[in-house]
Amino acid sequence: MAIPVIDFSKINGEEREKTLSEIAKACEEWGFFQLVNHGIPLELLNKVKKLASDCYKTEREEAFKTSTPVKLLNELLEKNSGEKLENVDWEDVFTLLDHNQNEWPSNTSGLKETMVEYREEVRKLASKMMEVMDENLGLPKGYIKKAFNEGMEDGEETAFFGTKVSHYPPCPRPELVNGLRAHTDAGGVVLLFQDDEYDGLQVLKDGEWIDVQPMPNAIVINTGDQIEVLSNGRYKSAWHRVLAREEGNRRSIASFYNPSYKAAIGPAAAEEGSEKKYPKFVFGDYMDVYANQKFMPKEPRFLAVKTL
Repeated sequence: MAIPVIDFSKINGEEREKTLSEIAKACEEWGFFQLVNHGIPLELLNKVKKLASDCYKTEREEAFKTSTPVKLLNELLEKNSGEKLENVDWEDVFTLLDHNQNEWPSNTSGLKETMVEYREEVRKLASKMMEVMDENLGLPKGYIKKAFNEGMEDGEETAFFGTKVSHYPPCPRPELVNGLRAHTDAGGVVLLFQDDEYDGLQVLKDGEWIDVQPMPNAIVINTGDQIEVLSNGRYKSAWHRVLAREEGNRRSIASFYNPSYKAAIGPAAAEEGSEKKYPKFVFGDYMDVYANQKFMPKEPRFLAVKTL
């Protein structure tokens, strides 16, 4: 069993209806799918790949050797207790936001300019994907984006758009530590440019962990908790995890198009008279709950959040 692969270039051609149907099915049955021919230039993706790897080598690798997960694993190996590290991830990560560019890594030539360009392309792809979801859910065009951008003035987006650049370095005892613990994503639409050589990302499907197969230059799409709420459960946010590996430094660049922290999120009024299975809440309040419950079952989060 492999996660669906969809040719996004066909969304504007004769096979539009078939492509819409493929995306709807992937959202309903998986919450994860891969897009090929998505419109982000290949040359740009190659630059992102190279510069992210260069950045890790020159600015991150040494620090990871003395990081918390490395120290904790070494302590565990000294004890020789046979235990596993449960509350830590074997991951190096930094986050790129529009307003924190002065904090972006600065010693890798060309990284900043390239990532600004890449993030703009991904943001455009996120908008297209949300419009496809609108259409498939029978919502007015722009509904999801508008819901995420509550309080938008003069076309200035208020939605949260962040990019998490992660590396999962080689781990001497991968069976004792998680690359990234199993979780669902809190927000809206996630667009992942993952390593095309090393695997490790898995999604939970019908009780079984399935590899998200590395595929050169594909963009992996997954839906977060807020899409589950807006779709009234028709689309589910999927549990996923990353396995630590003994060899290979796996790269993962995930961009999150999430609601503004002030946005009110609830099931969209699609079918008349249909029962609403989720509460309406402010996204910032949901994030307060998620911060403490990210790696725990998701259903209690929806019950714990303050409702409107």
